[in-house]
Amino acid sequence: MFKPKAIALALAMTTSIFASASFAAQPSVVIVHGAFADGSDWAKVVPLLQTQGIKVTVVQNPLTSLADDVAATQRVLNNQDGNVVLVGHSWGGTVISQAGTDQKVRGLVYVAAFAPDAGQASKDLGKDYPAPAGVKDITADKNGFLYMTAQGMATGFAQDLPAEQTAVMAATQGPIRASAFDDKTSAAAWKGKPSWYVVARDDRMIQPDLQRAFAKKIGAQVTEIQASHVPQQSRPADVAKVIIQAVQQSQ
Repeated sequence: MFKPKAIALALAMTTSIFASASFAAQPSVVIVHGAFADGSDWAKVVPLLQTQGIKVTVVQNPLTSLADDVAATQRVLNNQDGNVVLVGHSWGGTVISQAGTDQKVRGLVYVAAFAPDAGQASKDLGKDYPAPAGVKDITADKNGFLYMTAQGMATGFAQDLPAEQTAVMAATQGPIRASAFDDKTSAAAWKGKPSWYVVARDDRMIQPDLQRAFAKKIGAQVTEIQASHVPQQSRPADVAKVIIQAVQQSQ
């Protein structure tokens, strides 16, 4: 006959096992930042995910080519123990459309991001739409890399953030090699994976209507946010909510 203490211990061990299994089954999140930024662009969202027990890793893209950024993302994916929800912002959407074919990736979250089909280059994706206001403040250096000017960061890239914050963003931005926008994807991961899309209604870098067209094309669950090109900075709780939903639905 079982003793009460033995039964209590067995129940506690069973509960612990199920809890551990549930935690292990929860996908981790890998975030791919965009051009004119680095991983710190997601500093407000990461802790919101971590408080939900979600493991998060932000890729530090070299921004030298699509192949290089996909390789950097793949290295992070290789380090994940289980399933992954892959998040991409802006140029990062092109990267996750390619890298998201990895078998660990169970869902894709696009945040004000490009969503190319196989064989498309990022530079061609908005050709049927008016040029967004912010692109006029992109400048090239003599090394073939593109930067956002400080003025452009404040008025076109992140117009809904305080000036002192956009000044730091301009100083810490990751320049992107201009030729990267010519690189064509060879895959479209969204064709075989569930997707979510955050549309930034006040975006001055990627036309909001183009974002809506991407979301429709990829069959994404859509959330619209009144925000600039960086909703992860100005509306982090709303962006985190979408990512958490993707994690919960991708288990």
